[in-house]
Amino acid sequence: MDISVVIPLYNEEESLSELFGWIERVMQAHQFSFEVIFIDDGSTDNSWSVIEQLKQKSDRVKGIKFRRNYGKSPGLHCGFQRAEGDVVITMDADLQDSPDEIPELYRMIKEDGYDLVSGWKKKRYDPLFSKNLPSKIFNATARKFSGIRNLHDFNCGLKAYRNIVVKNIEVYNDMHRYIPYLAKIAGFNKIGEKIVQHQARKYGTTKFGMSRFVNGYLDLITLWFTSKFGKKPMHFFGLWGSVMFFVGFIALVIVLSMKLASIYAGDLRPLVTSSPYFYISLTAMILGTQLFLAGFIGELISRNAANRNNYKIETEL
Repeated sequence: MDISVVIPLYNEEESLSELFGWIERVMQAHQFSFEVIFIDDGSTDNSWSVIEQLKQKSDRVKGIKFRRNYGKSPGLHCGFQRAEGDVVITMDADLQDSPDEIPELYRMIKEDGYDLVSGWKKKRYDPLFSKNLPSKIFNATARKFSGIRNLHDFNCGLKAYRNIVVKNIEVYNDMHRYIPYLAKIAGFNKIGEKIVQHQARKYGTTKFGMSRFVNGYLDLITLWFTSKFGKKPMHFFGLWGSVMFFVGFIALVIVLSMKLASIYAGDLRPLVTSSPYFYISLTAMILGTQLFLAGFIGELISRNAANRNNYKIETEL
């Protein structure tokens, strides 16, 4: 199979038939063998009924229905597990991503040899201050942390991957924003970008609020930390534990030296507890010990929970 199109969705009943028809026309025009995998993320409208109708009309349609709303990343994770195409395309279900971009994305993967190609919506129809400007700031930060300097839009839903890439990355929580970074961590370094057409939303409203920017920064810090220290937590906690313990030890030496000097001079009045260095040493040595213990515990505990990606699927087509 040439292409798998993975489409996570939540309450997009109006756009699904039009989107599949558009994808089908593009695939037939370029003679691609393909499948379209819809992941219904616990929709409360008639999205799943529309997917069932599309399945009756075409064997190329596959569907997954979650029992409740988990988020975009779990949808992509389950879609990636089932994708059979040599090239995997992801896009949003709201018709803002154009299926006409698929042939060129496919060519860049197959002929140019990219592991991943991310879309860049250079011209956007989003509000400037509530979405467009914060997105630019967010992407600049993501480029700095990830080291992927050539991407302008990490969060663009329209992306293309070699099949082996999606089988070797784990998309969890809200990490769909950082799939290029996840791919880089997994050893897939040939990451490209293509300017794609961004269309105004035709139906419904956006499902993401302003909280996505706050959560996005927290997820970025988490991903950066785990990628650098997830396998060797002692490298972080041990280092700062050592620093704190050393600071505490120096403060303790100062306290003892001051006390010994006063005793030698015959003045017994200064108490150890009257010196600020006593409290600095006490606090620093406690913190140092705790950081050391955190490092050792981190080395012993696997960060991968057994049920991390155990999502309840109600129905599958």
